[in-house]
Amino acid sequence: MTVTNPARSLAEAAARRGSARFAARAGLSDRAVAWLFILPTMLLLLAINIFPLIWAIRLSFTSLMANLPTPARFVGLDNYVDILTDEDIWANFRVTAHFVFWTIALQILIGLGLALLINQKFRGHSFWTTIILLPMMLSPAVVGNFWTLLFQPQIGPFNYVIGFFTGVAPSSFSMIGSVVLAPWTIVLVNTWMWTPYVMLICLAGLRSIPDYIYEAAEVDRASPLRQFWSITLPMVLPFLMLAVLFQAIQSFVMFDMVNLLTSGGPGSTTETVSITLKRAAFEKWQTGYASALAVILFVTIFGAANVYVRALNWVKQQ
Repeated sequence: MTVTNPARSLAEAAARRGSARFAARAGLSDRAVAWLFILPTMLLLLAINIFPLIWAIRLSFTSLMANLPTPARFVGLDNYVDILTDEDIWANFRVTAHFVFWTIALQILIGLGLALLINQKFRGHSFWTTIILLPMMLSPAVVGNFWTLLFQPQIGPFNYVIGFFTGVAPSSFSMIGSVVLAPWTIVLVNTWMWTPYVMLICLAGLRSIPDYIYEAAEVDRASPLRQFWSITLPMVLPFLMLAVLFQAIQSFVMFDMVNLLTSGGPGSTTETVSITLKRAAFEKWQTGYASALAVILFVTIFGAANVYVRALNWVKQQ
C-alpha cells in the first residue's frame, strides 16, 4: 500500500494552481508557453541550417565569381547542365562511391567482429575497449597528418614494415603516391578511424539481446553458428543498418582526411566530390558552379538516406 504525503500533495496542487494563474494573468496558453521555449531553438536552426541552404540554392542559378566585383548574372540551369554532363564529375562520383562502399564494408565486418569479441566480457575487456576507441577520439585533421607521416617513403615506418616482410626497398614505392594504392590508403585510414564507432553501435545491439533467448537456443541444442545466424544477426541487423547510414553519410562528404592525405592525387585518382567542390569554390572561385554542385550533393545524400530510412523502418517492423 502506498502512503501519500498530504503536505507534498498540497504543495504540488498549489504549484499547479500558481502556474495556471500566472499563465492566465499573462494571457498565455499552454501552447503559447511551449512555443515560447521552442522558438529560440527553431530560429537558431533556421539561421544556421535553413538559410544557408536557401542561399546556396539561389546562388546555384547564377554565374557568381566570389573573387570578382561584377554582380552575379542569372544563368538558370546552366550550372546543373554543366555538372551533370561533365565526365570528370562523374569520375569523381565513382571515386567517392568506391571509397564509401569499401569503407562501409570493412567497417561493418571488422566492427561487428570486435563487438562480438568485446561482448564476451573476458578479463581486461574494459581496457581493450578503451584502446580500440582511441582512433575515433582523434580529429580527422590529426589522423590525416599522422598517417601522412607514417606513409612517407623516406621517414615513415610503414614502408619499412612492408619492406621487412617483402624485401622491397622502402624508398621504392609510396602508398599515397601510387595510382593503384592511393585509393586504398584512404579506405584503410578511414576504416581505422571509424570502425570503433561501428563497434559501439553493434555492441549496443548485442547487449540489448535478452539472455533467455540464447538459453532457450542452448536447450534446443542449437550450435553457436546457428545461434549467430538465427538470433544474433537478425536482432543486431537494425543497429548495423543504422551504423551503415551514419557512416555512409560521413564517408560521402569526407573532406579533411582525404585533403590532408592525398589532396585528390596522384592525378585525380582520389579526388572525391567534396575535393572537387572545394577546388571549384576556393581555388577557381566559381561560387555559382560550386553552389550547384553542393545542391546536387545534398539532394543525392538526402534522397538516398530517405530511401534507406524507409528500408530501416521496414526491417524494424519485421
